[in-house]
Amino acid sequence: MEPNNIVVNVSNVAKHYADIKALDNVSMQVERGELYGVIGPDGAGKTSLFRIMTSLALPDSGTVTVNGVDLVADYRKIRSQIGYMPGKFSLYQDLTVQENLEFFASVFGTTIKQNYNLISDIYCRLEPFANRKAGKLSGGMKQKLALSCALIHAPSVLFLDEPTTGVDVSSRTEFWDMLTKLKNNFGITIIASTPYMDEASRCDRISMIRRGQFIATDTPHNVVAGFKRKLVAVKADNMFRLLNVMRQIPGIDCCYTFGEFHHAIISDRSDLNAEGLKRLLESQYAQTNVCVAKQTPTMEDYYMNFEQ
Repeated sequence: MEPNNIVVNVSNVAKHYADIKALDNVSMQVERGELYGVIGPDGAGKTSLFRIMTSLALPDSGTVTVNGVDLVADYRKIRSQIGYMPGKFSLYQDLTVQENLEFFASVFGTTIKQNYNLISDIYCRLEPFANRKAGKLSGGMKQKLALSCALIHAPSVLFLDEPTTGVDVSSRTEFWDMLTKLKNNFGITIIASTPYMDEASRCDRISMIRRGQFIATDTPHNVVAGFKRKLVAVKADNMFRLLNVMRQIPGIDCCYTFGEFHHAIISDRSDLNAEGLKRLLESQYAQTNVCVAKQTPTMEDYYMNFEQ
């Protein structure tokens, strides 16, 4: 038996595709009413994990329970209790907005009217386009329709696999606002994956995934606070040449582009600091207008620390 507050329990799950190790004994526990994020780039294993957690794929080993139900042993029982929004828009393109929503409601033996309170804040933006075919909607509108269809049967757990990929920044922000309202107003447990590190801050807790393994599980604040290495932001006239130079300097473990700057992780064994690095770049590498400053780490920096 799971503790009453644990809704989703992933225990030592592994998944292979031929010689590719998509998931390598990952484990996580999601508490009731949490907005939980699985954060990582494309190919890290997010979709494989979500397909397993929603009973669409079998793990090679390990177990997953949702609401105390084993997904392999009793997948039929759990499917009426969860909502799933895959990364790729998967609704019926030739059906209208209204027809898609009515269809998904009927599949679960309910009606739009019965659970309209769950989707009212989302669907009100779609109602003016109720008779438009889903394939003709904008990316942001498709996103809202897919979320409405995933919610229409009042699931207790909502799984969203990269729900904001391919939409503009404004739509991404609006979407996460809607998720927060769903959690706060209805107590729905939400698990969302995303490659956008900035979206991690919208979650109660996160698991960062890299090459099929979790490298951190905690609150977003605590994950970033766990970065204890020397980090600097570097800028100069020729940024392309600067990046190549930085990657050759002994004592620089990792250097990568970050907005208008390059971020560099300095080896724990090196005596380099911001002032010394600036002098080195100017005197030995002929860099001009060099600016080097100590940098407060971000979620991206935590992740890149594992890519060196």
